Amino acid sequence: MSALLRTEGVAKAFTLHLQGGTRIPVLGGVDLVVSPGECVALWGPSGAGKSTLMRCLYGNYGAGAGRILLRHRGEEIDLVTADPRTVIEARRETIGYVSQFLRVIPRVATRDIVAEPMIARGMVKAEALARATALLSRLNLPDRLHGLPPATFSGGEQQRVNLARGFAPGYPVLLLDEPTASLDAGNRAVVVEMIREAKAAGTAVVGIFHDAEVREAVADRLFDVIPHQDAA
Repeated sequence: MSALLRTEGVAKAFTLHLQGGTRIPVLGGVDLVVSPGECVALWGPSGAGKSTLMRCLYGNYGAGAGRILLRHRGEEIDLVTADPRTVIEARRETIGYVSQFLRVIPRVATRDIVAEPMIARGMVKAEALARATALLSRLNLPDRLHGLPPATFSGGEQQRVNLARGFAPGYPVLLLDEPTASLDAGNRAVVVEMIREAKAAGTAVVGIFHDAEVREAVADRLFDVIPHQDAA
């Protein structure tokens, strides 16, 4: 089965320009392969570079070396060298990212925030709003909050909005960075169900799960993220 996402020799380092150009290697030689219907959990100690790798996979960080190959529109594209328009297109159609923090336009209603990526992919607005409402309700966000902007929501409420927005479009590839960190046991169980359903539908999932029960419930295998002294 063809991989939906794979990396070849990905490396990343940060340069501290205000500290004499000190170079801090974070990742080096990362070779990762993720197939349809598979959940790979990134594994390693704090500071190993798991979140950095996740941001590289999504294109928020530019890799210093290597290739990040995403199957998009039936072909593999390299997110390291792709032009910005192609990256934006891939994010709209192929790869979703649920980060630890909700970053959205202020004063936009929660329901509209969740519906927006579905509308951007061509779904009729009424259908997108209906699916958004259903997902928010499934994640136990009270109906009275659906029409409000999430800026004043609690951390757990914002995380549920973030999850609904990430899962709603049904991306072929989904990146999850600590998706249950701020959730109670009941909502963690809902998220586990959602990840299992996404896998059953053929989604390739890459996640960081510090919650051992969640990790064991959804991950098919672990991928060790090890800092490399020769990172680029």
